[in-house]
Amino acid sequence: MAGSGTAHLRDANEVLLRVENLLVEFPVGRSGLKVNAVTNISLDVKPGETLGLVGESGCGKSTTGKAIMQLPKPTGGSVMFEGRDIAKLQGEELRAIRTRLQMIFQDPISSLNPRRKVEDIIAEGLNIWKIGTPEQREAKVNELMEAIGFDPAVQRGKRPHQFSGGQCQRISIARAVATDPKLIICDEPVSALDVSVQAQILNLLEDMKARYGLTLIFIAHDLAVVKNISDRVVVMYLGKICEVGGPDELYANPRHPYTAALLSAIPVPDPSVKPSERMTLGGEIPSPVTPPSGCRFRTRCPRAEALCAEQEPQIHQVGADHFVACHFPLEAGETLTASSESFTV
Repeated sequence: MAGSGTAHLRDANEVLLRVENLLVEFPVGRSGLKVNAVTNISLDVKPGETLGLVGESGCGKSTTGKAIMQLPKPTGGSVMFEGRDIAKLQGEELRAIRTRLQMIFQDPISSLNPRRKVEDIIAEGLNIWKIGTPEQREAKVNELMEAIGFDPAVQRGKRPHQFSGGQCQRISIARAVATDPKLIICDEPVSALDVSVQAQILNLLEDMKARYGLTLIFIAHDLAVVKNISDRVVVMYLGKICEVGGPDELYANPRHPYTAALLSAIPVPDPSVKPSERMTLGGEIPSPVTPPSGCRFRTRCPRAEALCAEQEPQIHQVGADHFVACHFPLEAGETLTASSESFTV
């Protein structure tokens, strides 16, 4: 499906967040059908780590991030954060723990209230939870504005429409950090920005992570960005996990055909490399309403065989901190060759 299992999970006492068998389904009108957005995925994050969550559009990576935040609550599974299953929390308990969990959204402009001043946007969490005295909150806002490269005396009274997209994303980062969270979920925070601005935001995230002791889940479809910022990478396809590993090993030796195809799609700044010589995937992404049996990637996989339609692959270890969910994984250093046909049983 691409795969299920928990072989890649680490000791529960060592991790800040541990998600097991997360299931997120959405009803399709009155048809009785359901969209299988995320199906039985498991992942974990150690304190101070950056986990990269990557895959093509529609694979369920953003849904996973929102389900961890309980926006919306997952259909099934557990989300253990600091030893508590927040999937079982409701009301005031859930609201209180969200000060420890924050999110940075993809669109920096629409995620900010256009009627509020920057100082009020950043201080919102502090004011709601009455963290510190009014003077301490003001000092915290000034500190955060300086940390994101703003001059508080000049910019604290401005509103979002007076800033560029990159500046608005800086404000979103400051707002997320204000309540001193332990974990921040970054939902494609640079995909809407120019390349030069992307680099600035990524550097800012790294600086804020070191300065405030943050743990990050970084969601993106740009594999080059994920490699540079992540300590561990999870590759998703159609609501399932395909491969998990450290960025250097995973990018150098992809073991799942889908991961290899994604890496092949990264643009190479070399005019001698012809696009026709690079591996590409054929076929259409299956519907999440009626996903393929067995491995969900098999309808586009050049290595698929009958077993792939009959059995769902389980995540298993193929190297040091390297795990894959595939019946026929690539060997280390093997190059995936495209096939004109794929298995469609």
